[in-house]
Amino acid sequence: MSIKKDILWRIGLVYITVFLFALVITSKVMYLQFIKGEEWKQKSEEERVKNFKIPAHRGDIYACDLRLLSSSVPYYEVRMDMKADGVTDKVFYKNIDSLSYCLATLFWDKSKDEYKRALINARKRGDRYYAVKTDVNYLQLKKLKKFPIFRLGRYKGGVVFAERSKRVNPHENLATRTIGYLSQGQSGNIVGIEGAYDSYLAGTEGLLRKQKLSGSDWMPIDDDANVDPKDGSSVVTTIDVDLQDVAHRALLKQLQLHQAQYGTVVLMEVASGDVKAIVNLKEYSGTYREVYNYAIGASLEPGSTFKVPAIMAALEDGYVDLDDTVDTKNGTFKYYDITITDESAEHGGYGRISVQQVIEKSSNVGMAKIITEAYKGNPRQFVDHLINMGLNKELGLGIKGEGKPMLNYPGEKYWSGVSLGQMSYGYEVKMTPLQILTFYNAIANEGKMVKPRFVKEIRFHGKTELTFPTQVIKSSICSRSTLGKVNKMLEGVVTEGTAVNLKASNFKIAGKTGTTQIFNEKYGYKGKMSYQASFVGYFPAENPKYSCIVVINSPSKDVYYGNQVAGPVFLEIANKVYSTSLSLQEAINDKGSKMVEIPFSKNGYSKETITALEKLNIKTVVDKNLGDWVYTQKEDNCIKLGTKRNIENLMPDVVSMGLKDALYLLENKGLIVEVVGRGSIKKQSIIPGTRINKGQKVVLELSFTEG
Repeated sequence: MSIKKDILWRIGLVYITVFLFALVITSKVMYLQFIKGEEWKQKSEEERVKNFKIPAHRGDIYACDLRLLSSSVPYYEVRMDMKADGVTDKVFYKNIDSLSYCLATLFWDKSKDEYKRALINARKRGDRYYAVKTDVNYLQLKKLKKFPIFRLGRYKGGVVFAERSKRVNPHENLATRTIGYLSQGQSGNIVGIEGAYDSYLAGTEGLLRKQKLSGSDWMPIDDDANVDPKDGSSVVTTIDVDLQDVAHRALLKQLQLHQAQYGTVVLMEVASGDVKAIVNLKEYSGTYREVYNYAIGASLEPGSTFKVPAIMAALEDGYVDLDDTVDTKNGTFKYYDITITDESAEHGGYGRISVQQVIEKSSNVGMAKIITEAYKGNPRQFVDHLINMGLNKELGLGIKGEGKPMLNYPGEKYWSGVSLGQMSYGYEVKMTPLQILTFYNAIANEGKMVKPRFVKEIRFHGKTELTFPTQVIKSSICSRSTLGKVNKMLEGVVTEGTAVNLKASNFKIAGKTGTTQIFNEKYGYKGKMSYQASFVGYFPAENPKYSCIVVINSPSKDVYYGNQVAGPVFLEIANKVYSTSLSLQEAINDKGSKMVEIPFSKNGYSKETITALEKLNIKTVVDKNLGDWVYTQKEDNCIKLGTKRNIENLMPDVVSMGLKDALYLLENKGLIVEVVGRGSIKKQSIIPGTRINKGQKVVLELSFTEG
């Protein structure tokens, strides 16, 4: 081959290679442009613009009188787009001094110059989403919207308000486990009423498109794809805040007195099954807190409170009657390889007593003898009768975590020769406190067993959407004859038996004490014993309106009997309920009675004070030109009202005012108020007439203080 042909061949090969390479590149460009173009364009758009979920406003949880138990409180982030079209240099620099002053006087966290310097620097940087302030409450937000530049709005003023919320319980530790909380784990929201009614409370999320700015900031943009969230519905519970507070304080006091491990109280309305109060307190780092719902979840051996369903079975089957007698001898009873003892054994025992006295005195020996003698040839009859009463079934509360009841059954793994006797006084049986209360509530409710109710209705923006009626679990747990006998025995427990210390002065209580040895997983019932004390019953005994159970676990002192440890809590709650429930009181038929003495009246806001006195038909004498705030002076036949001075920068006199009026007056002056005690104000830390400054702290001592 000649040199010329060789050169031409080589040049041709280079051209062909370059042509093919160019063809590949062109093809790739065409492929990316026309075939994959939309896909890459969409990916680019997704990197630049994203959809963000907007959480819906979660519904509130209310007490039975519509006082808040749990609510989502809105907080806001205030941000500013320094490159917004309307925020020109003229607008910005003309108003920056005023805006900085307004921010400084509203938040008191920076000086005017610090705010001004930060805003100018953000302007110079061209920040598109500058954080002016976080954790702004709604009242502050309303003021912010009127500030210079901000009042021009989002497009002309560049201001952006981003809302977020947090869940708060206004009553802090009251019923927190039953109200529940929002869990964040994979299992979702499962705790308490918050969990059980999440589908109503949650609402529907919205959608907001945002554009990415420099760094990691995203700015909301207007788009047709944006979807507003739908608010969640609110839940109205059966809880009574006042009774909840009484139950909480009564239980806490007794737990502290006996240094117990934990305790629980449930107060229920007999006819409806409405749970009016539920408290669960456990010792935690030197204090008592609600960390677990023992009333619903703790399935343990109930002890002597189970003697009532056991004796009901024997009464129903006709094996015994109230006047029949049983010989408890010296208070001990050898039963197979165990010895059953009564509390009276160290004093010689009860001897021969009636069936009614067996319950009144809570005799283990008496119960074991009655049940073993009646059912020794057919133990299944006994257990089947308990099952027919519904004692082996969960209540189906809706609130997750209910403990499973357990009844030992003949022929099963753990049944033995002593099982019948053990079950007669509450061992080899497991029930939760709420399950036990539901049974006793049925006794008070003329035999009708109703499901405990925690929620009455669902509301949306104040309008009732759904109601939850009382549900009947069992129309009758026993015959009316047996029911009358059981009522008589339970009244006798308080008037003649183990709970005589629980007699109330104005009404009758019926119930049953319980003292249970707690089974130790390692040592069984041997070694150092720990106990569970309980009392369950209802009142007024002759016409029951409320039922209640109190369980206190592992009191660490030597006192552990149900009447001494749990009983006082029951009595304190019952007295409070009776004294505050007009429907339980006998009417005083004295139509001619008149108010003899003029009552004490607090100082306060003039319009409310005058309105209250007029409603009570109390004569008033009012100064001329009466101001907004008044003092009251009690006279022989009237109350005199005079003006209290309220000068802008001076400390007002709030002594003898109610806390609500005092807080309004002082916080509007920019003071930080600390409150000690409860009642009306008897002392203030800053002397009236003293010059005051915003942010200054004042301590108010009320007429009743703890401790």
